[in-house]
Amino acid sequence: MPKRKVEATLTAAAIVAILIKASRDQYHATGKPCACPDDLIRNGRSCGARSAYSRPGGAAPICYPHDVTSAMIDAYRQRVASR
Repeated sequence: MPKRKVEATLTAAAIVAILIKASRDQYHATGKPCACPDDLIRNGRSCGARSAYSRPGGAAPICYPHDVTSAMIDAYRQRVASR
């Protein structure tokens, strides 16, 4: 019997969530807790304006759905399709 290739198509919203999580995880892997304003500092307080997202220059993590462009979604789909 031939095996069928099952291809799951992710919605744009699912891809946005994946991209945001990956961006935050990448920033947190540097050992810094404040990628996004709603992240928490080690003492439990909100990062707010101290976050990398809120400061100009340097790291620019993706924190919110409106930060993800359609080009980013298309690029993700192309990367997944080429595997």
